[in-house]
Parts: sequence; structure tokens; C-alpha cells
Amino acid sequence: MKQAICLIQMDITFGDPEANIKQVKDLMHQVMKQLNPPHVIVLPELWTTGYDLKRLPEISDPDGERTQSLFSRLAKTYQVHIVAGSIPKKSKTGITNTLYVFNRQGKVVNEYNKAHLIQLMDEHLYLTAGSSLKPFTLDEVVSAGFICYDLRFPEWIRKAVLNGAEVLYIPAQWPIQRLSHWRSLCIARAIENQCYVIACNRSGSDPNNQFAGHSMVVDPWGEVLAEADEKAAIIQVEIDTDQVTKIRSTIPIFADRRPEIY
Repeated sequence: MKQAICLIQMDITFGDPEANIKQVKDLMHQVMKQLNPPHVIVLPELWTTGYDLKRLPEISDPDGERTQSLFSRLAKTYQVHIVAGSIPKKSKTGITNTLYVFNRQGKVVNEYNKAHLIQLMDEHLYLTAGSSLKPFTLDEVVSAGFICYDLRFPEWIRKAVLNGAEVLYIPAQWPIQRLSHWRSLCIARAIENQCYVIACNRSGSDPNNQFAGHSMVVDPWGEVLAEADEKAAIIQVEIDTDQVTKIRSTIPIFADRRPEIY
């Protein structure tokens, strides 16, 4: 199955959902005006607010309703699947860093709350961690979504792959000082799981961080098919999930696993 994937690597206006929503609408319109529009559009982590964590009680999306309404409409209008990055979702139990995925009919096919909160950026002080993970399907391709710091936890990602995932989507706000880790971990997760890794990072800076950009698509052999630099960019690449089956049969690591000793 071939899919054209588009990653929107954008700078994010700190703590200003209105400005960021307008920017995303404009960028999606730009992408979908192409002669060959993509099948899937991917956005970065916390793209509505950035890391304005102290103001999240004021600027989070209550129950994710605004995000769901916006992308349901855009997905149906453009007839495109949207991996809508993540947004801060406010509910009675706290604020979560929540990833939504919409199919081209505008239906929410996945909602995932970031499981691993990075203390280095104070997430644990303001956010509530998620604890569930469920793959989803876009055009018959089984996929899974994770968020930024989750990339450092291979056992969590392997859980999704053992449940059938062939494509991993990873929205992020990964800082520039750990760019080498970002690149190495994206490639490692692709190789060890023999799957595609589609990692959409942000560009630009906020009052406390400079971000790395370098959104990338890595194939199941660990080859980088496309990669941005540090600036805002739109990258598009075609993936072929038949390659997952081919590579998994070439080196049958899943058949050779010994979970009884792990």
C-alpha cells in the first residue's frame, strides 16, 4: 500500500492558540492546493500553545472539542487523513498532551495521551500522563501514534508493533541540543521494529528552548527517505508499506523473539 505523507514542520507562536490555528489552516490549504496532494498530513506536538505550560489552564482545549471540530471539518473538506499533532486537552481529571487522528471522513480514529512526561521540561508539573495505547488504521495501513519523549521508550513502542503497527507517527517538540539523539532514535525505532517512522518536529524557539526541526521519514531498513533542516518546512514523501512485509520476511526478528526470557 502506497501513501503520500506530508509533514508540516512549523514554528509555533508561544501561548497563542488563535495565531497557531490560523497558521495551520493556511498551511493545510497550501498543501492541498498541490497538483498531487498527500494522503496523510502530520503536525507537531503541542502546536496550539507551545510549551507555555504555566498558562495551560487558560489556553488548553476543553475536552478537545475545538480541535475535533476543526480537523473533522478540514479532513472532510480536503478528503485527507490528518495526524493532528498534539494539543493540551483539559478535562475534569487534568490536562493531557493529546494526539488526535482523523480519517478523511472526518472521524476521530485515534486519541492518545502522552504516556511519558519529561521532567527536564517540567511536563510532570502541569500534565497528566496517559496509560493506554491502541493502533489505528488509515487506508488499511495499521499505524500507531506516540509523542516526542515516548521515542526514548522502545518497550512502549514495541507494544504497538506487536499489535500490528507498520507505521509509527511521532509528533514532537525536540530541542536542538539533543538533535543527534532525535535522529539516532528515529532511525533505531525504524530498524528494530522494521516499520516506517514518520516524525514531525517543530522549528523555531520559545522563551526557554531552541527546537531542532529535522522532521523525517525513515523506512523499515533505517534509510532516511526525507528530512527537513532546522527551518520551517513542508516535506512530502511516498511510503510503500509492502516494504514492511518484505523486510520482516528477510530478517524475521519477530519470529525469532524469545519473550519467555525477557
